[in-house]
Amino acid sequence: MAKHTVTYPTPHTTDVQNPRLRILNKLRNGQYPVMTFMALPSVRMAQIVALTGVDGIIIDCEHGHIGDDAMHNSVAAISALGVSPIIRVRGPAHDIVKRALDTGAHGIMVPQINTAEEARQVVASSKFPPQGVRGQGSAFPAIAHGLSTPEYMKSANETILTMIQIETQEGVENVNEIAAVPGVDLVFIGPNDLAQSLLGYVPARGDEQEFVNGIDKIIAAGRKNGKWVGRMVNDGALAKEARKRYDTVAMTGDTKAIQNWYIAELGIARS
Repeated sequence: MAKHTVTYPTPHTTDVQNPRLRILNKLRNGQYPVMTFMALPSVRMAQIVALTGVDGIIIDCEHGHIGDDAMHNSVAAISALGVSPIIRVRGPAHDIVKRALDTGAHGIMVPQINTAEEARQVVASSKFPPQGVRGQGSAFPAIAHGLSTPEYMKSANETILTMIQIETQEGVENVNEIAAVPGVDLVFIGPNDLAQSLLGYVPARGDEQEFVNGIDKIIAAGRKNGKWVGRMVNDGALAKEARKRYDTVAMTGDTKAIQNWYIAELGIARS
């Protein structure tokens, strides 16, 4: 007897039309959304960055100074201004993923995924049954999607973006299997951790053969498996260049942007 495999709509194939989901809508239309990281725990910072014209803000709960309160408040502030809040969680544990999605985030980014099994566990935690094991109990997620809770429950599995970071040698070795996991929507390159793992130092010059090969393999795996591919870049020029190969980028972050502005302007002032 032939085995019947149930397939479900994904962010790549969904028919759901929700104008609030800015990153998803731009990805689906091939419009190259530009994101940025936010590491400071402030509603006002979230609002200021959201008003710059970025399409998405990655609230950095891995390396940023952001706890639960700031995570919730930032998602509310960002989504209210028509920008997509994405949460980079600190790890793939079920309770961490669940807590992040209960803010109403339009997607999650999970660092240092090294195997297909880890990716499957992340997907299971990010989906409601029957596709996964995510529980429902919060009124907050629907608000950031501009929906009622029943509407959110119907659409969440096929509109929330699950982004997987590849940033280790093991991740590169297994990237084809990771990218093939149903429910992984986007493969994201963390260039600094990738360089540290492959080369033993950061930042990479960018021309090291092992580093170049790793980048190429990640992009190829995403393309082969029909997944979006993104990476972090340091400035607008690099973001423009990356458009040739990537579907989206995250362009630096709040802390670095503040430092860079002051360093440049103080250099002029003191010259």
